[in-house]
Amino acid sequence: MNMQLFGEMFVTLLVITDPPGMVPIFLALTGALPARERNRAAWQAVALAFVVIVIFAVAGQKILDYLQIDLPALQGAGGLLLILVALELLTGKADDPHQQATSNIALVPLGTPLLAGPGAIVATMLEVRKADEVVDYVAISLAIIAVMVAVWLVLRFSGTLVRILRPGGIEVLTRIAGLLLAAIAVQLMAGAIGQFVDAYRSSRGM
Repeated sequence: MNMQLFGEMFVTLLVITDPPGMVPIFLALTGALPARERNRAAWQAVALAFVVIVIFAVAGQKILDYLQIDLPALQGAGGLLLILVALELLTGKADDPHQQATSNIALVPLGTPLLAGPGAIVATMLEVRKADEVVDYVAISLAIIAVMVAVWLVLRFSGTLVRILRPGGIEVLTRIAGLLLAAIAVQLMAGAIGQFVDAYRSSRGM
C-alpha cells in the first residue's frame, strides 16, 4: 500500500472534516434528543458523508462536467445551505427536537455539507488524480474509511458533554455553534465569489 498517499489523504480529510470542531454543531442540533436518537444521527451522518465522498471520488469530475457545474458553484451552494441552518440555531428555531426528524438532521446539514462538503469533495478528487495503481486506490479508500471512523467515534461519545452541560449549557452552545456555522458559511460563499471573479478576469485577460 502507498503509505505516503494514505497519510496525505488521511491528514487532509481529517483536517477538513475537523471532528473536534463538529462537536458543538452536532450537540447544538442533537443535544435535546434522546441518547439513542443522537447516536443514530451520528451514524447516519457519517454513513452519508462516506457515500457522498466515495461517489465524488469515483465519478466527481464526470458528474460536474455533465451538469455543467463549476466547483465554486458547489461551494457557494453549500454556504447558502449552512446560512439557513445557522439562522435557525441563532434564532432558536432548532431548539425543539420535535420540529425536525433525526434523519433530516443527520443528512442535512451534518452529513452534507458539513462532513462531505466542497472541501472534502475537492480534496478527495485531487488525491484520486494522483493514483496510478490499484494500491494507490486502496490507500485512498482506507484513508477515507479511517477518517470516517474517527469522526463517528468523536460524535458517538460527544454525549458525555450533554450530561455535563445540561439544558442551559446546550442552549448557550447552540447560539455559539450558530455563530460559528454562519462564519463557515460566509467563508464558503466568499471563496466561491472570489473564484468566480478570478475566472472572469482570466477570461477577459485581466
